[in-house]
Amino acid sequence: MRFPIRFDQSFRVLAKMLFLSPDQSHVDVADDLVHVRLAWAFRATFPRSSVASTSPHLKRPLSRGVHGFAGRWLVNGAGDGIVDLCFEPTQRAYVVGWPVSLRHLLLSVDDPNGLADALRRRAP
Repeated sequence: MRFPIRFDQSFRVLAKMLFLSPDQSHVDVADDLVHVRLAWAFRATFPRSSVASTSPHLKRPLSRGVHGFAGRWLVNGAGDGIVDLCFEPTQRAYVVGWPVSLRHLLLSVDDPNGLADALRRRAP
């Protein structure tokens, strides 16, 4: 299943100028793996079983793009529709090609409830 990263209309224009194409920004949930990508700026692949919990993130961040520190990363193109993924064990991600640790991932997606449900469902 594919869940597009959500982009505010106002950020969409800036994102395209930075080559952060909404067409290349998504979360793919397969039977056993999850792939997250925000164009060239962020990518991660991890086992679906490593997602320990999902929850809605109700605070609206002012920033857009990829931001993080110490294992907590925000990957968003919008200030709403954000789901918080917690990992056990810590996973690996890449920000502008540099490896980073991933304990929490906050993602803005078009269907946050659908993504949370897909991640909670066990593989067939």
